[in-house]
Amino acid sequence: MQKTQVTIKHIAQALNISISTVSRALQNHPRIGLRTKEKVFEMAQRLNYVPNPAAILLKKNKTFTIGVVLPHLQEEFFSQAITAIEDVISAENYNVVVSQSRDKLERENRAIKSFISSRVDGVIASISAETTQYYQFRELERYGIPIVFFDRAPKDVPVNKVRGNIADAAFEVIDFLANKGIKKVAILNGPASLEISDERLMGYWGAMKKFNLPIIQNYIKSTDLSKEDTTKKMIELLNGEELPEAVFCFNDYVALYAMQACKQKGLVPNKDIMFVSFANLPITTYLDNPPLASVEQFAYQMGEKAAQLLLKIIHAEKETLEPEDIVVNTKLIIH
Repeated sequence: MQKTQVTIKHIAQALNISISTVSRALQNHPRIGLRTKEKVFEMAQRLNYVPNPAAILLKKNKTFTIGVVLPHLQEEFFSQAITAIEDVISAENYNVVVSQSRDKLERENRAIKSFISSRVDGVIASISAETTQYYQFRELERYGIPIVFFDRAPKDVPVNKVRGNIADAAFEVIDFLANKGIKKVAILNGPASLEISDERLMGYWGAMKKFNLPIIQNYIKSTDLSKEDTTKKMIELLNGEELPEAVFCFNDYVALYAMQACKQKGLVPNKDIMFVSFANLPITTYLDNPPLASVEQFAYQMGEKAAQLLLKIIHAEKETLEPEDIVVNTKLIIH
């Protein structure tokens, strides 16, 4: 048999008082006398009354839920970021709902629609590799749902975001290679739709020009970040007229895919061709020939700051705040 859930109506009937009086007493309203409150709480306990959280949240016009959409939880960068987000959000008694786009626009759009229908109080996002427009995020704004981007943010749109100083880090990578006497440097970048791809390329170009290193057009490759496309682009580099001395990769995963392609061609990564990248994943320390260096982006700190910024916006309620652009400094780690 299904047990009937006790409501405030049952408490009111048992005490022969109004439902509104019971509701106010349970909320410790100052207009309700102490003796009445005691009676209501005693009866609620006797009847095993459990407040309906959905009703309470509806009344407060809040769900105390934050939606997070990011490319891949299996990537350690994003798993570190989500750990930080949960640490900050849960401390404020909010829940976190996570959705993976898997770098697909369709999945990202579906996640956003789900967040809207669930009436989340805010969203933290790192956009997919296929995202080229901002229109899907405009829907969140239409419903008054604030959004903060981290790492990957839309291009040419004033938004709240937390990011690394990518261009400076890319410049530092080429500086590091130049000081080792390496001149011919290729780049396996991310999709042109991502602002952080532009920033990597900007730093690469700036450093190559400053140190009088040859900029060879065939050495500049964009990938969709998948293993298949990265392998294809790396093989194009290997089949070129002249092998690059080093390859600057979008992140450690791209570097790992590219290094595997080298092995398939009989080359020894980081001996025959040097590799440098972003993310500084711990897994690279277990490789026989790890990348020469990797840029530490401090994913936990980035996720932490993104969560803090979102809560700040939520707590501001109707107050209009100017979009914030928070930069987390990176660090080049030599392996």
